[in-house]
Amino acid sequence: MKFVFLAGGVAGFLLATAAGFWAGRAADRILLDAAVGCLAGALLFRWFWTVLVRGIRETILARHAANTAAAAAAPAPTPSTPKTR
Repeated sequence: MKFVFLAGGVAGFLLATAAGFWAGRAADRILLDAAVGCLAGALLFRWFWTVLVRGIRETILARHAANTAAAAAAPAPTPSTPKTR
């Protein structure tokens, strides 16, 4: 989670810096926008990571429940006896 939070902050900072630079803004405004972009990017990535982990967890639990139900519904294997003549 820390990595995702930091990656989002870096991405937001770089995106806001590049946008401000290409828009021809002053350096102080670029850094202010980049700081806000850093915070926004970090929070956005954190939210997205939480949603992603929740979806993965629900998928794993659903598959486990389906496998458990399939195993319970399957008839028990009967031991086979060799045929003699």
